[in-house]
Amino acid sequence: MRKKESTDYANEQSLFQLCERNSAINMISGRWKGQIVYYISIGNDRFHLLQQKLPNISEAVLARQLKELENHAILVKREIPDTIPVGIRYLLTNKGVDLVPILDSLCNWGKSYADGKKIVVPADNNVIDLG
Repeated sequence: MRKKESTDYANEQSLFQLCERNSAINMISGRWKGQIVYYISIGNDRFHLLQQKLPNISEAVLARQLKELENHAILVKREIPDTIPVGIRYLLTNKGVDLVPILDSLCNWGKSYADGKKIVVPADNNVIDLG
């Protein structure tokens, strides 16, 4: 959490006012958020299930990322009735559901360039081979 008096915070707020794209990127930034949203979307809606799918994430980081996604209204926590101790499920809101195909597109974009897709420079159509 940035201090509201910091230069970083002021710059961030200025960027958000210029374009909502920056706000959207901020909502999903974080090493694990994309995977968390994906796993919840396919039914891994409990903390322990997310831990199983993401074995390298610490409990503290998972809890923080879930809280941030909740603060951005991408997901909500719901108690599971009649469970002792109280069970919690994470459900995507409509905002979260709308995010899934966007994350899928980002994933496909990343895969295509990680797999060595050639990059074309539009000005003169030179092909840069990064492979």
